[in-house]
Amino acid sequence: MVSIFFLQNTYGQLRTEYLLEKNWKFSKGNHPESVKENFNDSSWETVTVPHDWAIKGPFDGANDSQEVAIVQNGEKQASKKTGRTGGLPFIGKAWYRNTFTAAAFKKGKRAVILIDGAMSYPVVYLNGEKVGHWAYGYNSFSIDVTSKMREGKNVLSIGLENLPEASRWYPGAGLYRNVHVIITEDVNIPVWGTYITTPVINKDFAKVKIKTKVNSISGKYDGLNLQTTIKNAKGQTVATATKTLSDTDLQEFEQDLIVKNPALWSPETPNLYHAETKLYIGKTLKDEYSTTFGIRTIKFEAEKGFSLNGVYRKFKGVCNHHDLGPLGAAINVAALRRQLTLLKDMGCDAIRTSHNMPAPELVKLCDEMGFMMMVESFDEWKEPKVKNGYSHLFDEWAEKDVVNMIHANRNSPCVVMWSIGNEVPDQGTKNGGKILKFLQDICHREDPTRPVTVGMDRIQNALDNNFASVLDVPGFNYKPMLYKNAYNRLPQGFILGTETASTVSSRGVYKFPVEFFKMKMYDDNQSSSYDFEYCNWSQIPDDEFVKQDDLKYVIGEFVWTGFDYLGEPTPYDEKWPSHSSYFGIIDLAGIPKDRFYLYRSRWNTEKPTLHIVPHWTFPGREGQVTPVFAYTNYPSAELFINGKSQGKQTKNNSSNTNRYRLMWKDVKYQPGTIKVVAYDASGKAVAEEVVKTAGKPHHILLETDRKALTADDKDLAYVTASIVDVNGNLCPDADNSLSFDVKGNGQFKVVSNGDATSLEPFHLPKMKAFNGKLVVTIQSSEQAGKINLQVLSKGLKAGNLTVSTSK
Repeated sequence: MVSIFFLQNTYGQLRTEYLLEKNWKFSKGNHPESVKENFNDSSWETVTVPHDWAIKGPFDGANDSQEVAIVQNGEKQASKKTGRTGGLPFIGKAWYRNTFTAAAFKKGKRAVILIDGAMSYPVVYLNGEKVGHWAYGYNSFSIDVTSKMREGKNVLSIGLENLPEASRWYPGAGLYRNVHVIITEDVNIPVWGTYITTPVINKDFAKVKIKTKVNSISGKYDGLNLQTTIKNAKGQTVATATKTLSDTDLQEFEQDLIVKNPALWSPETPNLYHAETKLYIGKTLKDEYSTTFGIRTIKFEAEKGFSLNGVYRKFKGVCNHHDLGPLGAAINVAALRRQLTLLKDMGCDAIRTSHNMPAPELVKLCDEMGFMMMVESFDEWKEPKVKNGYSHLFDEWAEKDVVNMIHANRNSPCVVMWSIGNEVPDQGTKNGGKILKFLQDICHREDPTRPVTVGMDRIQNALDNNFASVLDVPGFNYKPMLYKNAYNRLPQGFILGTETASTVSSRGVYKFPVEFFKMKMYDDNQSSSYDFEYCNWSQIPDDEFVKQDDLKYVIGEFVWTGFDYLGEPTPYDEKWPSHSSYFGIIDLAGIPKDRFYLYRSRWNTEKPTLHIVPHWTFPGREGQVTPVFAYTNYPSAELFINGKSQGKQTKNNSSNTNRYRLMWKDVKYQPGTIKVVAYDASGKAVAEEVVKTAGKPHHILLETDRKALTADDKDLAYVTASIVDVNGNLCPDADNSLSFDVKGNGQFKVVSNGDATSLEPFHLPKMKAFNGKLVVTIQSSEQAGKINLQVLSKGLKAGNLTVSTSK
């Protein structure tokens, strides 16, 4: 079958870029014979790329279980981590084939295949011949296939292999990011061929420097000239430049342009510009190329900290792994946009791409929606953390991987720093400093405009051997108690919390007594949402907040993590069936946990926040102590239980938690109504929140994040299904099994309930609710119209919802 391309960009007949999406043939296992053009793949599964071939499961604790040595009571012991990589069957080989026609390709033109990411070790064949390979599954790479490309039908075959014990989280499997075919003239601008910097910025003008590489199949570069036009977000031309290539330019144009009265990029005002470049030989147009960029200044200064556009600020960031919960690693723009929308509501302004290169779609959205980015490369250097990790690749691939990471992302204004490693054991080795300098020098060479960091966890080693002092930005993971000592010893004059908190919780779960616990485990494999539980190496959010607020030289934090992710189910990584994390501020389904409102109360000063912890339906706890917390950005509040005041609480500095939470610790549970009334600094009542004890489950309430979708066979709506009583109160213990029926111009995609122990597959249209809720995802078709969703459960009144779609 010949693929139908989705045409992404066409510039006349000069440059055509296709997304190779539909009609891929896929098969697990080793099929080296499939590289042959005449191989019969009719029995293979037909899939759409991006594609994660392991996400459908089934879950099993034996999938990639890992033996890890841990130190306990001073002795090394073996620890078997069952859900470390998500319990999904992603180990092994697989092959993809696509038969396609790129109508724009003719003899004498250039053809390039660009792969945004393929997990793992992709080997690429075109028309039966090997054309290239890569190793690192997270990186983007391109292959010039001009000599193997044909007019008419072409056969692309890609083999992949995921090794056991190669990751510490679920990496995904397959062609999980996009595959592009780019057709250009014989003289052209290559992939990532422009580099835009803004060396001078003030309120009156910005100097924009654009370097543009050119390629010529013949090797001749005589008579080349370049015309560049900069346009603002409204499409208005704001600057132009023309340059003729000279013999001393070494196949790279350099142009300087002036943009007057520049609109600066920031998270609050994500203004973007576009450089439209035309390449000529004489008067003949040979190529057109568009580059999105922004105008902004960044500075990291001793004692003063970080500033953006001259305004000092602290990073309010989160770390995120790349999986999209029930969608697995397969990239989807609607899913990414939903994540960023939730984070923006929380007040988050920065993302750390833990611990690998991001999808280009994420970077583009961060540019457009306003998130600063720490783009990260590796979880390992030469010293291994896992048996088959990046340490095996480092010597051959590290420089190539860093160069591709930088070239792919350096024009994006959202990117404000590079991270070259996370908790690498090399911090404590004699060669660690040399490796650090090697990688940091590559970053400085390829992009002198941004600083470099590492997320360090072996702080004493890093301080004693000068590892930390070499870094542009010293990044600390989970060591707020060491900030002051490190600041006194380091030359930089500032410190960044590259990874903070690692508080654990399960949405809607509350454990008693409410106390601070480290690595606390319960029989049900859940963690309490009172947000007092954390890990051996970490702390509660409040302990980090204090240092962020009190120490001027601490320039912000990146919380571990924004979202729960597949794998690393600490503290239950040895206790199946836990197979997804508990770290998230937002659960695997995308439902905010209570902690979301604790962070929002501190981070989002534009939105009033008042949130009550816990729910108020605890049959059997009558008369027992059941503390009530309020997360709010107001200074004080009063609690009422069934109309009776339980007193007024005011934030104070008597403890870290009292500084950021309002707590009534001695309240005894009585069914009924709890109400919290918040007061502003003058004592005026300004907000209230009410929670009622729920009755019996009665019906299913449906709420969608979007009521209108694009009819493109990719757009998604996330529908939260809540089991409520007759009055609409959430039934927080309800675990009814729900089923989903989708009709019209769309389809059921996946479902998730956010329960780290749930072994129900995401792709089947049924699942139990977890603490009264789950999220079902529906996907548009290519036909405009309506999508009708019905959610059913025995004994409950069904929920119905309609979403419209349009072209």
